[in-house]
Amino acid sequence: MARRHKKGRPLTGIIVVDKPTGRSSNHVLQQVKRLFKAQKAGHTGNLDPLATGVLPICLGEATKVSAYLLDGDKRYQVTCQLGVATDSADSDGNIIAEMVVPTFDQAALEQAIEKQVGQQQQIPPMYSALKVNGQPLYKLARQGIEIERKARTIVIKKIQLLDWTETTFTLDVCCSKGTYIRTLVEDIAQNLGTIGHVIMLRRIESAGYHIEQAVTINDLELLADKQDAMDACLLPTEEALPNWPKVYLNEQQTLAVRQGQQVQVEQAFQAQQIRLFDQNKDFIGLGEMSETARVSPKRVFVVPEASY
Repeated sequence: MARRHKKGRPLTGIIVVDKPTGRSSNHVLQQVKRLFKAQKAGHTGNLDPLATGVLPICLGEATKVSAYLLDGDKRYQVTCQLGVATDSADSDGNIIAEMVVPTFDQAALEQAIEKQVGQQQQIPPMYSALKVNGQPLYKLARQGIEIERKARTIVIKKIQLLDWTETTFTLDVCCSKGTYIRTLVEDIAQNLGTIGHVIMLRRIESAGYHIEQAVTINDLELLADKQDAMDACLLPTEEALPNWPKVYLNEQQTLAVRQGQQVQVEQAFQAQQIRLFDQNKDFIGLGEMSETARVSPKRVFVVPEASY
């Protein structure tokens, strides 16, 4: 049977989008895929519709690194409105409770914040994209259904207080993957003796990508008739995992790796994940290195010559 021809261009690279508020991550993903006329695309982790900021989108063969980018740390700026709770823990939800905000000073606020720094167990909110039996939790939440969720280990690495008033505070948060900032904000509000919800959320870093690298959808739409200029916005896939060592293969080794075979190399690292390059120093995918310098291919690109 003949292979079905895929529509679109077989380009490969990563575009960092500054996601606008009010749109889902998937909506932005589909817009980017259409604008680039790409065969395939995938993002590296959902942002809430309310949220803005860094949304790395992988095109073509770069989708093979997206799962690894999901593991990267994140950094957010968030503003909390105290005294009001919503069912979604952000301003997109319905108000479910109101409560007096006790008088507090900066020292008390910083103490409430400090309690949340470090490794902890966090229960994902019902309004989240996390799936249970294939069903996103937020769809169940919209039906008024609440189910038990397992707590997950997360790490809040650093929180900086940027601003505060008698009823609000704004933070800069560095955290591990899987952290729900809405839940963090609710916990800090509880530490202050009240309730709260998110009214602004902006991701400024994700898996090593920064907001300064991001382009807006409007920027891309202005380049829609200038394909070369649009392609110039793509970042090289090989730079996606800068902490992974590079391993260079000769022609014979490259052929073997492309066929899914292990190869022995001279470059020796500790056993770890690595980036693979062919005899022309082109990035061809990801692998694992054993303690004996044996390389196992894990995610190998099909068309390396189309990468950007």
